[in-house]
Amino acid sequence: MLTGIFLFILAGVMEIGGGYLVWQWIRESRPVYYGLFGAAGLVMYGVIAAFQVFPAFGRVYAAYGGIFIIMSLLWGWWIDGWRPDTYDWVGAAFCIIGVSIMLWAPRGA
Repeated sequence: MLTGIFLFILAGVMEIGGGYLVWQWIRESRPVYYGLFGAAGLVMYGVIAAFQVFPAFGRVYAAYGGIFIIMSLLWGWWIDGWRPDTYDWVGAAFCIIGVSIMLWAPRGA
């Protein structure tokens, strides 16, 4: 389980960081190397996700979505200086509950 959590976090940093660098390049007129590093991060996200321990692609990527919501709020707060409000956190909590159900609900054989 720790490997799965580590991969979720590492992939999240690559996906959010990569997207952020592309955003900075296009929306904030940063140098082109921002976009290139961002693209490299997004490619690494795809590679890292392929090593996830959960077997079903759709379930893994859906779970990433929920976890990335939390990570995106934290990134915006810590890196970009935007402070999430109560509704952001409540919505994110619902997403984590959903992700937990998807990943760890007992399923029949």
